[in-house]
Amino acid sequence: MKRIFLVVYILVYISNSFGQVTEPQMETIFDGDDLENWQIPENNVWWTLDAGALWAKSDPDETGSILWTREKYKDFVVQMDFKFGEGTIDSGIFMRGDDENNPQIQIGESGSLKRDMTASPYVPKSGYPVEAKGIKELLKMNDWNTIKAMAIGNTYKVWLNGNEVMNYTLENANLEGPIGLQLHPGRNMTIQFKNILVARL
Repeated sequence: MKRIFLVVYILVYISNSFGQVTEPQMETIFDGDDLENWQIPENNVWWTLDAGALWAKSDPDETGSILWTREKYKDFVVQMDFKFGEGTIDSGIFMRGDDENNPQIQIGESGSLKRDMTASPYVPKSGYPVEAKGIKELLKMNDWNTIKAMAIGNTYKVWLNGNEVMNYTLENANLEGPIGLQLHPGRNMTIQFKNILVARL
């Protein structure tokens, strides 16, 4: 009988060990102090630091800007907190680039659809191929939100405030590139970011 219990225990232990999912080791790429991990645009008037947060603010000409990471990534997950500011917020996370081979994870209102599309992928020349689910119930308009976006191969997943809301596969996707934060041109707006983390998968 003891041998039976021992065999059962070993089988359960092995099953649990193989069933465990190891959390990726997240690395801080913005901690509120500096932008050493980012390529600061020439003549930067859009990206500033204040009280531990990264602020994106439109310039008077509303030219817009993208803040890119210095490093490039293949399979990765990126997580950050964001808070809407003033104006019509149209921002997002570029996943490995900004052309039709790279989706941008929208944060805020779509300029083309004129409604909030937070956590949905926008693909240049294709629009929004899918729409994130449950955003209206999850999104906090006047407080901090946490968004996490993952790219494995050509499949993309997004979580908003701890809930998975989007899963999308893009054919012919670019499989390596930097991560970018967008300040959309043609908008008068502000948005804050903080606690930006990334992990290679």
